[in-house]
Amino acid sequence: SVLEEFQMEEFKERCSQCAAVSWGLTDEGKYYCTSCHNVTERSQEVLNTELIPNTQIKALNRGLKKKNNSEKGWDWYVCEGFQNILCQQAEALKNLGIGPELKNDVLHNFWKRYLQKSKQAYCKNPVYTTGRKPTVLEDNLSHSDWASEPELLSDVSCPPFLESGAESQSDIHTRKPFPISKASQSETSVCSGSLDGVEYSQRKEKGIVKMTVPQTLAFCYLSLLWQREAITLSDLLRFVEEDHIPYINAFQHFPEQMKLYGRDRGIFGIESWPDYEDIYKKTIEVGTFLDLPRFPDITEDCYLHPNILCMKYLMEVNLPDEMHNLTCHVVKMTGMGEVDFLTFDPIAKMAKTVKYDVQAVAIIVVVLKLLFLLDDNLEWSLSNLAEKHNEKNKKDKPWFDFRKWYQIMKKAFDEKKQKWEEARAKYLWKSEKPLYYSFVDKPVAYKKREMVVNLQKQFSTLVDSTVTAGKKSPSSFQFNWTEEDTDRICFHGHSLQGVLKEKGQSLLTKNSLYWLSTQKFCRCYCTHVTTYEESNYSLSYQFILNLFSFLLRIKTSLLHEEVSLVEKKLFEKKYSVTKKKSRSKKARRH
Repeated sequence: SVLEEFQMEEFKERCSQCAAVSWGLTDEGKYYCTSCHNVTERSQEVLNTELIPNTQIKALNRGLKKKNNSEKGWDWYVCEGFQNILCQQAEALKNLGIGPELKNDVLHNFWKRYLQKSKQAYCKNPVYTTGRKPTVLEDNLSHSDWASEPELLSDVSCPPFLESGAESQSDIHTRKPFPISKASQSETSVCSGSLDGVEYSQRKEKGIVKMTVPQTLAFCYLSLLWQREAITLSDLLRFVEEDHIPYINAFQHFPEQMKLYGRDRGIFGIESWPDYEDIYKKTIEVGTFLDLPRFPDITEDCYLHPNILCMKYLMEVNLPDEMHNLTCHVVKMTGMGEVDFLTFDPIAKMAKTVKYDVQAVAIIVVVLKLLFLLDDNLEWSLSNLAEKHNEKNKKDKPWFDFRKWYQIMKKAFDEKKQKWEEARAKYLWKSEKPLYYSFVDKPVAYKKREMVVNLQKQFSTLVDSTVTAGKKSPSSFQFNWTEEDTDRICFHGHSLQGVLKEKGQSLLTKNSLYWLSTQKFCRCYCTHVTTYEESNYSLSYQFILNLFSFLLRIKTSLLHEEVSLVEKKLFEKKYSVTKKKSRSKKARRH
């Protein structure tokens, strides 16, 4: 074109990076190489193209990444790295069947709100004062879904995200840039690949929730909870473990031009699996920090309601379907199915959300204790009765035999747990894209990585010549039981008649005894409820807890605490009597 010929006549120098002679103009009027995008200091006044027919200016959008000469990469900020990880995770959830609105509407708005509340963007006074602003939510590094800046949403379907902020829409759209101070410019170029890596790692501001890689999962879970999706927190963390959702080494999927080293290693490098309790606490922390409104109600038709989750877990651990009526009864008696109890409200006085999956399996454990006591005695006596009845009445609906169920489930549980432990032991923590402390260490880091890969190949050849299978397809169920399976008994259709008795029009448990998992709770409302010592409990109770804890990938003590809380609600009178007795004993002593 005429404009390009004019540029060639004016500026014919070779590019210092790739030696090409092909120049375009940025919005600021500076020349950039169209081959490698290297920006020069030489500037040229942009002509009015309306005067030149059939011409187009090869100009970059405002999301242009300036080349960093020392690293030959983009200048980027830590928040852009976390944004990239969030986009990877949102795309992964979309591939798992979650609707696109979770990424485009809910998570997008949560992230904008976080940037505003943490004073990184969308505010009058950002944390920095000079330099390039990050391309947050404008040019999402590689994802076009967040490339444009949508209007702020205030309808019911999405969180009224920025309306609670202290600034108006006009302030947001005319916000100041998000740069790095001159004092730390040289420091970051040596100590981190990101512009603000050093400062970010040292920043400690009271009242500000600092973004970390585990908190990306808290953002994802908050978004799933807002949408009331059919994924619990334990499902989310299991999908991370099975590599369906990016988390460990998520940084290796950053664009090649985003160089990570130095302080970036500590910010984005993760060398441990996400912990249920930790992500749960971070979810509440992030929700409270963002000042989010009350979440949509968890009603009886919602997947997270205990009645639905109890049915799901009863099917998974191969227990009779008839137990569902009993779990629903416990839910009703304890009030754990009430909307106000189940719905997350971050702006409440004591913001907390229910551990939906843990609560559901705790209810099942309580029902098993009501039916079989689980004292290493009664459950086996009832099993003997069920076995004799089934032998005499082979054509009738079989009674549930706890002993047979225990034998089949223990074998399946042991096999599944062994495979899980082997998979964890074989997991490659080191990424294909090595992290190094400084640019000088890069060749050494890549050499070490190459040696590790070679050694692993040699070791795999010696230990097992079979090719490792690829990752399995994601599923909400870890155990599958069908009537057609001749190798394993499916107990779903078995009857509880052997452990229940009729009294008028109602059914009562033959077992009239019950032992409380916790005799005494802490007086204050603290996180510590009770201590779980395995040796103090029956073997059958230990097995039940270990089985469900494995399913949810949680600590056994956490499930034991939840069982204790369900019992406290169910046997409120019994606990109040115990409390009165302890008070009277103390009074007598005095």
